[in-house]
Amino acid sequence: MSDARRASPALKLHLGLVYVFLYAPIAVLMVLSFNRGGMPTAWTGFSFTWYAKLVHSPEIISSTVNTLIVAVSSTFIATVLGTLLALGVERRRASSGLDALLFAPMIIPDIVLAIALLSFFTLLEFTLGLHSIILSHAVFNIAFVCAVVRTRLRHFDHSIVEASIDLGASEFTTFRRITLPVIFPGVLAGALLAFTLSVDEFIIAYFTSGAGSSSTTLPMRIYSMIRFGVTPEINAMATIVMLFSFALVFFSQRVDRSGANKGALTGE
Repeated sequence: MSDARRASPALKLHLGLVYVFLYAPIAVLMVLSFNRGGMPTAWTGFSFTWYAKLVHSPEIISSTVNTLIVAVSSTFIATVLGTLLALGVERRRASSGLDALLFAPMIIPDIVLAIALLSFFTLLEFTLGLHSIILSHAVFNIAFVCAVVRTRLRHFDHSIVEASIDLGASEFTTFRRITLPVIFPGVLAGALLAFTLSVDEFIIAYFTSGAGSSSTTLPMRIYSMIRFGVTPEINAMATIVMLFSFALVFFSQRVDRSGANKGALTGE
């Protein structure tokens, strides 16, 4: 390893302190989720009681199912539209104004986007429910999918597309046999990121869900429970959600990185 890449002891200490600052609260929450007693901050012994209670809770199961329905559906919509958007944008001349317009949903505060979507649904007299949450999450996630796929497209060798068309293949065949397989790691990484964001998202779902428990997602259920105080049951639920989210983000990063490395090795 070169001297330029060898971290000094002070830099390592600083990095360690940053990690402690970021993840110490999460570690405490995870440890307390195994607390035997009902007090969320007083350790009384190790137990899986609260995890077992989650499994046997109809409200939690229903909220989890709703969350998965919303996440899978919105991810599919956002992945298709975000990928097509990335392909269209990359064929145009670079424009900072267009980029700012595309990535605005990523920058706008969630509560502003949630109010805007709720106002739009109200203006159209659109009934709220799981379907409105799905559409809202798709709107929120399209920009993220587009950003990830565009990163992959910047390492794409467009000459192979031109060669395919010159050899007589149609544009659809070229996309299906050439373009999509090459950019698929980026598409998959964008889909996993969109799925993770949809599972964790609360504010937009809260504003666009409508009345009734039939459209309550898991983050909304956690919010309704935490208003009466933090319990080990909430800690257990939060631990599961965080571990699931971390696993998806880690996998999406691995997929995107492996796809980029493969493209660099093959000259794509």
